[in-house]
Amino acid sequence: MSDKEAVLEAMKKAGKPLRPGDIAKMTGIDSKEVSKIIKELRKEGKVHSPKRCYYAPVE
Repeated sequence: MSDKEAVLEAMKKAGKPLRPGDIAKMTGIDSKEVSKIIKELRKEGKVHSPKRCYYAPVE
């Protein structure tokens, strides 16, 4: 599983919007890396931000 898949999976499992730091703790991926991945996922339209600094998968 790629880091990107792991981040998306963590968001789906949580079932609620998460901060990058929460995702980093859940996945063991460095938080700077998580932020980079979130930026990519947002560009791809797979993730959105329901409120500032929180991210959730697009259903």
